Amino acid sequence: MPEHPDYPHILAALNEATGPLRAKDVCQALGHELLPKNVEGTRAKLKRLVKLGILTEADTGCFAQQQ
Repeated sequence: MPEHPDYPHILAALNEATGPLRAKDVCQALGHELLPKNVEGTRAKLKRLVKLGILTEADTGCFAQQQ
């Protein structure tokens, strides 16, 4: 797991979700302003977690916990 304080919060938000979340939803759950730079930064973190096999990209732009 990468060392950044957002990663545990991202995983917690996805654990509480009933389905896949978009980067904008995760950004909102983290309490970040919905500015393009924040959403893109969150999307990059989600993509990194997909590469590491921790998350899955259920649909284009929709992220969920690995089953």
